[in-house]
Amino acid sequence: MDYNVSFPGLGLEFTVNPVAFTIGNYPVYWYGIIIASGLLLAVLYAYVSSKRYNVDGNKLINCILVGIITGIIGARLYYCFFEWDYYSKNPIEILYINNGGLAIYGGIIGALLGGLTVAKIQKMKVMPILDITMMGFLLGQGIGRWGNFMNQEAFGAPTDLPWGMVSQGTDNVAVHPCFFYESVWCLLGFVILHFYGKYRQRYAGQIFFSYLVWYGFERMIVEGLRSDSLYLHFEIFGNAVKVSQLLSAVIFVAGIVMLLINIKRKDSFYADYRRKKGIGSGKARSKK
Repeated sequence: MDYNVSFPGLGLEFTVNPVAFTIGNYPVYWYGIIIASGLLLAVLYAYVSSKRYNVDGNKLINCILVGIITGIIGARLYYCFFEWDYYSKNPIEILYINNGGLAIYGGIIGALLGGLTVAKIQKMKVMPILDITMMGFLLGQGIGRWGNFMNQEAFGAPTDLPWGMVSQGTDNVAVHPCFFYESVWCLLGFVILHFYGKYRQRYAGQIFFSYLVWYGFERMIVEGLRSDSLYLHFEIFGNAVKVSQLLSAVIFVAGIVMLLINIKRKDSFYADYRRKKGIGSGKARSKK
């Protein structure tokens, strides 16, 4: 179906269709195309950046391929776990991922478990891989959230703000375009951490810890606006608790703690690499 999407306060209006095209009777959705595009760009970025992190690019691809598979599994299992009242009665539907129901935190956890397992098998250092992976996550998440826009999902509560979004999917009520908030935040974070990693990174894991702070803070705030959140099966102080909001708060604090613990840490590799490549010095050193 077509969605008539508008941002009345900005004078913008669009017509979007979740289906990009059909092959025979099989519909190909924009959601899948956009997610795949974000994933591809993230993989390319990771491969190109591997030398800067002293990581074997070919071995890294092995980690990524496994991480993609385990990420999809993790995203589905995470979602089903917190909707267990339904899936316990309809267990076969756990396999029906085409009906929707993937949770990004489950995807991140699954991808890390799978990818890092392969990294350990290949005797690779974990922290540089985490740095590269987090950059890929930011890029992929920033692009992938536009798939939510095409599906008219992942929006928030009603709002009177000028950029409130209205469509049939929102019951024609102006709501927070949470997909947009997260997309902008992730892409901004990608740009900032890319340049920080290139010119200023001091030790392996610094980008990973920074990602925890950057994404944890945003998701903690935006999840509070979401109208389609997963909830814990218990209350805290009489209030229902959103799973991703609580997890984001924990991740945010953990990131700050790790950055503070490592505030004086330096790895010679990063400074040496920049010096050899002439990064930040205006020109590379002459070879003797």
